[in-house]
Amino acid sequence: MSYCIGLLSIAAKLNLLVLLLSAVCFCSCLSDRIPQEFALTKTEESDLKEENGAESIAEDDLDPEDLEVFYPTHQWQTVRPGQAVPAGLHVRLNLQTGEREARLPDNKNEKSDMKDQKKRKRLDEMHVSSNSFTSQELKEALAKMKEKEKAESTAEQKANVGDVRKRFRPIEELKKEFEELNMKIETDFELMVKLIHKFNSSSSTLDEKVAALYDLEYYVHQVDNAKDFLSLGGLQLVINGLNSTEPVLKEHSAFVLGAALSSNPKVQVEAIEGGALQKLLVILATEQPLAVKKKALFALSSMLRHFPYAQLQFLKLGGLQVLRNLFKEKGTGALHVRVVTLLYDLIVEKMLLEDSQNQEDQMEERIQQYRQVNLVPAVVEQGWCVIISNLLALPEHDTREKVLKTVRVLMAACRDGFQVDHALGTTLSMLRTEYEELAAEEQREGDKDGYFKELLSSINTIIQELRSGHLQSDL
Repeated sequence: MSYCIGLLSIAAKLNLLVLLLSAVCFCSCLSDRIPQEFALTKTEESDLKEENGAESIAEDDLDPEDLEVFYPTHQWQTVRPGQAVPAGLHVRLNLQTGEREARLPDNKNEKSDMKDQKKRKRLDEMHVSSNSFTSQELKEALAKMKEKEKAESTAEQKANVGDVRKRFRPIEELKKEFEELNMKIETDFELMVKLIHKFNSSSSTLDEKVAALYDLEYYVHQVDNAKDFLSLGGLQLVINGLNSTEPVLKEHSAFVLGAALSSNPKVQVEAIEGGALQKLLVILATEQPLAVKKKALFALSSMLRHFPYAQLQFLKLGGLQVLRNLFKEKGTGALHVRVVTLLYDLIVEKMLLEDSQNQEDQMEERIQQYRQVNLVPAVVEQGWCVIISNLLALPEHDTREKVLKTVRVLMAACRDGFQVDHALGTTLSMLRTEYEELAAEEQREGDKDGYFKELLSSINTIIQELRSGHLQSDL
């Protein structure tokens, strides 16, 4: 009995031993199969050696910047921490190992674009003998790329500069050549200094003085140059030139003076204080060549326009009578229309300012200055109404246009004189007939609002105003 019990105990122990051996074998097989089922590739460790090549370095001791670039295939591979994963890969997390894995997309189902393929190609090309790049190597590579770009940019700039130098020459070189040719690039100020000196020099000939004045007239048209001309003393010199015994010097002095005065208040004030107005009136009142009087009238017009003080002095000095006498002189027909145009401009200038709605203090002061200029009453008193209307008999259309405008602005003041002027009525009737034909011809040519139609409209307006004035006087 005891023998049987011993045999059973030995059998139980053998069974337990077999069970333990089976369990050990099963665990060993299971540990060998798990990596094969869930990870087809194994992580490769890079053995980094020190400079003596004897000591290996563990992965944990690697600098993260020294890790290699991940090179994908169509099989799943484990991505080591810190590895650079190219764009466009399939990435997953292995739930069995807890590791991140990546592979190339399946060509049958998903095709990456050309851009990703080019990136992979560049990565493959970058893969040289070493499987990893340190941060210092990457920085050096970027620095070389920048140097290359800078070198290319510098080369392009040098090429552009070379092209510019081929087409254009440096200003220093041009100045040097001008100096060799006894030429110098000078400013307007420097040129005016030389011209004034030449005009004022006693050693200059008459032709040289005339040439100097001719050139000065060109420069003083500019407002700033005219002010410089004043500061250099040139203005007073040309005012004194109006007294010259040489008619040609008087003519060009008046021409320069008129150019400097045009729309330049500062020069206008200095000129009238320098006695220019009196000298110009003397030239117009005395016997002088027509060319001299033309330039003197030009200078006078430039002085009077937009300068009420000068207009007031003009009336006080008998300037209106001086201009009226020009209509009595023979050979001065070319001046008549210019005089009428000047009167028209002065009258309209005052009318526009008085009708202005600007209430600024400066404008109000200017209006008060113009109110002291009683030009229209003086025009009526000295018989200008008839003188002006008689100019309608001239054949030029441009002259008639200017006279018609003057007649219209003077209608209120000269109505009585116009109504008793039978010659004016006859002239207006003849002009209306003439311009009716010309306006009709314009319309036939397709010009509905032509020049002659405007003149005809002015004539009809004047005739209508004269007739309405007759009716009012009869009533």
